[in-house]
Amino acid sequence: MSTETLSMTLSIRPATRADLPLIAQFIRDLAEYEKLSHEVRFDEAVLGERLFGARPYAEVLIGEIDGQAQGFALFFHNFSTFEGKPGIYLEDLFVRPEARGSGLGKALLQRLAALAVERDCARLEWWVLDWNAPAIGFYKSLGANPMDEWTTFRVEGDALAKLAGSAA
Repeated sequence: MSTETLSMTLSIRPATRADLPLIAQFIRDLAEYEKLSHEVRFDEAVLGERLFGARPYAEVLIGEIDGQAQGFALFFHNFSTFEGKPGIYLEDLFVRPEARGSGLGKALLQRLAALAVERDCARLEWWVLDWNAPAIGFYKSLGANPMDEWTTFRVEGDALAKLAGSAA
């Protein structure tokens, strides 16, 4: 009787412009999972320019299992005035449902942590929806702490235009 060992190769790589359709699909898949598909409004060409143009606003890592893209992390730098150092803000982390439990999500976060250390960042941070108990448990298992004392504010759409119009 023989036992067959299943092994898989996890790899993390920086995204390229050629990955744009894949990134767009990952964003849509994440929005569907988060029940926020109605909020997805990006134009793929504009997204490509913002990620890969002359002044990139964010970076993307692609997570692969056996050479097949199964997840992504989209992130950008912020800055801590108290620390006097940059940080990395993880905007989106998504692993396809069939690849969850493979270690790919952890590998993506480990690579982001390594980038934060390499770039002399003070911290790596992100938001998670309150109802996403599996993600919250996963993040806590990695040593992440919830920042419960902070409230997020947002100005967008007409309110943003009105606020901008009142600038001196």
